Amino acid sequence: MGALVGLGVGIGSLLIWSAFTTPRATPPRAARPGRLEVMLAEAGMVGVSSRSLALLGGAIGLIVCFVVLAVSRTAPLALVMGSLAAYLPIAMGSGRARRRQRELAEVWPEAVDDLASAVRAGMSLPDAVAALAVRGPEPLRPAFDAFALDYQVSGRFGDCLDRLKARLADPVGDRVIEGLRVAREVGGGELGRLLRNLSTYLRDDLRTRSELEARQAWAVNGARMAVAAPWLVLMLMSFQPDVITRYRSATGAVVLVVGALACVAAYRVMMRIGRLPTEHRILA
Repeated sequence: MGALVGLGVGIGSLLIWSAFTTPRATPPRAARPGRLEVMLAEAGMVGVSSRSLALLGGAIGLIVCFVVLAVSRTAPLALVMGSLAAYLPIAMGSGRARRRQRELAEVWPEAVDDLASAVRAGMSLPDAVAALAVRGPEPLRPAFDAFALDYQVSGRFGDCLDRLKARLADPVGDRVIEGLRVAREVGGGELGRLLRNLSTYLRDDLRTRSELEARQAWAVNGARMAVAAPWLVLMLMSFQPDVITRYRSATGAVVLVVGALACVAAYRVMMRIGRLPTEHRILA
């Protein structure tokens, strides 16, 4: 009997000692998405991976490089043109992301008004959100249709809102969804007034931003034309062998590389100076 008591005390002491000395295993942190992943999500291109986009850019760059080399017989010009063309898929994805955010910003006030009307009519908050899949604005219907199906399967409103926010990848949508989450958790007594105030704020913000973007358009278009014009002229010159052969030397290659870097730097500076402040997803 004494041996059993001693064995139990020893095992208990060993377990207590190991509890204080053994390091606790911390769950691995989720890897933060890269810039390409964020851009693809904001563009609504969920099924496209960043690796596929990079491979597409590389393929386009190689094709343009070989075509320009076959036409001009000038390797430096072909390499510069191929490098610029490789950025084309990223530029198109970034433009699509900006257009999508602008399109969603235009329809969010209408969606918030529909939510306020549904809540005022006595619908529960999850049912009102799911109803946007049918009577909400067209650009938002696929995301809310997935939310309705997700909530019907799981019944977890908070988790469904998280997945809805990931599908939308929109800063305005983040604010609307977080407001719905807070209203759901604290009881939602002021939900109607919150939605009406949010709708008014979104409309005022959209009106102001539209006026600024209309005035900014000339600067953006001017910067793009100023960057594209020299390279279009150079492409036309490539059909004249006696002119384009000057760029086959080392000096010509240096001129092309310096010109490309200067165009890229000037374009970035011009866009940074003329761009409007963008709203970041601080609640993502």
